[in-house]
Amino acid sequence: MAEIVLITGLSGAGRSGAADVLEDLGWYVVDNLPTTLIPTIIDLAAKPGSDIGRLALVAGRNHDELLSRVGEVRASGHEVTVLFLDASTAEIVRRYDATRRRHPLADQADGLVESIDLERRQLDPARVAADLVIDTTDLNVHQLKERLVAAFAESTVSRLQVSVESFGFKHGLPLDADIVMDVRFLPNPHWQPDLRPLTGHDPKVRDHVLETAAGSDFVDRFEDLIASLLPQYEKEGRSYLTVAVGCTGGRHRSVAIAEELAARLRARGVAVRANHRDVAR
Repeated sequence: MAEIVLITGLSGAGRSGAADVLEDLGWYVVDNLPTTLIPTIIDLAAKPGSDIGRLALVAGRNHDELLSRVGEVRASGHEVTVLFLDASTAEIVRRYDATRRRHPLADQADGLVESIDLERRQLDPARVAADLVIDTTDLNVHQLKERLVAAFAESTVSRLQVSVESFGFKHGLPLDADIVMDVRFLPNPHWQPDLRPLTGHDPKVRDHVLETAAGSDFVDRFEDLIASLLPQYEKEGRSYLTVAVGCTGGRHRSVAIAEELAARLRARGVAVRANHRDVAR
């Protein structure tokens, strides 16, 4: 039986780019597929003699039918991972301005922003039901590829994939976060002149954050909390989990904590990677 990923999300959020990455990874990709044809394509891929082992489908515009078609496929015994690509409205507007393309819902709304908002409302149920949500607002093509390679380079059917992401609250919450932890209560290296130019990757900053009673106790408790939750998420059928750790600017405390948490979970045998959204700002 083929491993199946259904790619959906907002126009301009990177669906075609994600399809290109999966094709490079050896997936058989069908782009802009009408949702009515999803069960047919999957049944054909699953027939004896088919050489399609990994199938990626980029859903078309029939938003109302998408979840019902996924339900049909799953009810027939197929494993389907739904990948949803999201981005902020401002970033999607910027991308459309750069490409001068027309939004697919332009005939149903007054202007580009209204078209994006309409599509966002139509796709909200799919976003809620998705197995993996990736916010591409701050990702370049290389960073998006890294996220997809980590998730899909090997089979993800039976193992929870964890992403620990640092961010700065002043730059906004990550849209794809499942769990958000605020670490602004920890000692702030920003107020130390010798530490301010550094980031949480530097051992001096790490020690400043973690080698205090508050930092040490917190990371111990946070590790135990996340480790205790992972089996519960797996029981619910989740394949992906994003843990976001935030400080003020996303350069010092959150980076140090995210790296430490990822290292500890990795030592427990968890499939985990660390991302740092705002470390370069």
